[in-house]
Amino acid sequence: MAHTNLNLDGLTPRDHAFYGLVWAGTTLTARVDQALTRRHDLPLSWFEVMLWLSVQKDPVAPSELGARTLLSRSQVSRVADSLRARGLVERVPSPTDARSVGIALTEAGRRAFAEADATRREALAEVFDDRLDDADIAALEAVWAKLKAKPGAKPEA
Repeated sequence: MAHTNLNLDGLTPRDHAFYGLVWAGTTLTARVDQALTRRHDLPLSWFEVMLWLSVQKDPVAPSELGARTLLSRSQVSRVADSLRARGLVERVPSPTDARSVGIALTEAGRRAFAEADATRREALAEVFDDRLDDADIAALEAVWAKLKAKPGAKPEA
């Protein structure tokens, strides 16, 4: 069979832009997931939960993490259980609701996150950071703000 030169020349600019977002997300996610798993035995879903926890000053309810991450509440609970088994997160009783708990990084979790985040940055350096300047990053931030905004709402500036 003859080799065919595949291209997307027939796509509209909007279709091409959409496919580009899908391609970039899939490619970058796979690259980071592979690096984190290989070096830290830490799947990207675990890293994502740790990322959110790393910038919170108080413990976070699993339902809040589920609303903010790309994971469902049940997935967040499973990830939290796995992270807890490794001593990277702890469950903290809510001071206002005896039935609720929050999740927080332990000191070991903060150290593990810092190491994993350095790996993430290294994995992305050549294919993201080194290729995009500050104007590119600002443009991406503006696009993502528009895409994340609720229909009819003004995107955050």
